[in-house]
Amino acid sequence: QVQLVESGGGLVQAGGSLRLSCAASKQTFSSYHISWFRQAAGKDREFVAAISRSGGWINYADSVKGRFTISRDNAKNTVYLQMNSLKPEDTAVYYCAARGTLGSARYEYWGQGTQVTVSS
Repeated sequence: QVQLVESGGGLVQAGGSLRLSCAASKQTFSSYHISWFRQAAGKDREFVAAISRSGGWINYADSVKGRFTISRDNAKNTVYLQMNSLKPEDTAVYYCAARGTLGSARYEYWGQGTQVTVSS
């Protein structure tokens, strides 16, 4: 069992920045590929960014390309999501999720989420 805990959310003005963290409970964290998702009120959950277990493969949703950066530090069992040039439409609960197989639609573990609110 891997527990994922997100942190770093908050209220920020449009154009500002936040860095989200996804910390894992186990040393086996480096065995998992990690993705960030978000869900705005009344909307479906959507993919934001993904990083492979080694960090050598990264993918972003078109809506965040050039503004968000995903990275990981396996020594600290943590994945980060640096969010710059934030827009009101980035407001959502952000979740990290872990999967053992890159490309699989199935994620074995999810965090509880952290709220990001961007004011205009």
